[in-house]
Amino acid sequence: MKDKPHAYVLCSNPRSGTTLLCDMLAQTGVAGRPDSFFGAQHLSDWSTDWGIAEAADPDDPHFTEKYFAAMRREGQGGTPLFGLRLMGVDLGAACAWLGRRHPGLPDDAARFAAAFGPARFIHLSRADKLAEAVSYLRAEQSGLWHGRPDGSALEELPPAGPSGYDAAALTRRITELRALDAAWHVWFEANDIQPLRLRYESLSDDPQKTLAQVLEFIGLDPGVAANVAPGTRKLADATSAAWMARYKAETGHA
Repeated sequence: MKDKPHAYVLCSNPRSGTTLLCDMLAQTGVAGRPDSFFGAQHLSDWSTDWGIAEAADPDDPHFTEKYFAAMRREGQGGTPLFGLRLMGVDLGAACAWLGRRHPGLPDDAARFAAAFGPARFIHLSRADKLAEAVSYLRAEQSGLWHGRPDGSALEELPPAGPSGYDAAALTRRITELRALDAAWHVWFEANDIQPLRLRYESLSDDPQKTLAQVLEFIGLDPGVAANVAPGTRKLADATSAAWMARYKAETGHA
């Protein structure tokens, strides 16, 4: 924490509020433009957007050089600070890629610093894993992943199958999300990282307060948060509540 950060990494898992927080950070105009630059499913899209001619291949040093340079520019968004959103499912691949780019360093934290400069880490997690699983399953089934405050869709994909309550699918998601959260804790400890720990529930209740905490943690004026409005809306509704109540009744989930 001694060095003024050049970068920050928002570490999280799906349906934990990262889209809301990343949007608000970008809105500040001083905290970069964080996004999922290491997401395997997004590499080709980012490469195309950035005009990189080489095929998206993390094992290719020429592609890597161009990709990292473009990633830095995109994540900075015209500010001095680089922002990165990193999901648990992408952690292993990201660390392996950084390891190939910066061999000989003692740990992942050192490799992040070599790639992006002194970095702060933020861990955003959701305490209610059943609510997280319900949100995940409903997004998959409906294709609506994020919505704007005006009721329009912010991110909508084709539905991934039939819709409806599915206890087995919820159980699988809860198990998966718990494991992903646990893996973050193991990684932080292994790399001697003391992240700012945030809860989705607090972010959802008071987005500006949480944004102010993050800004202060990354060395910026927390007062800027007062001028930023949430750019997404909550998607949980009566159906979400009914699924949760039914699951608890059927399984005894606390």
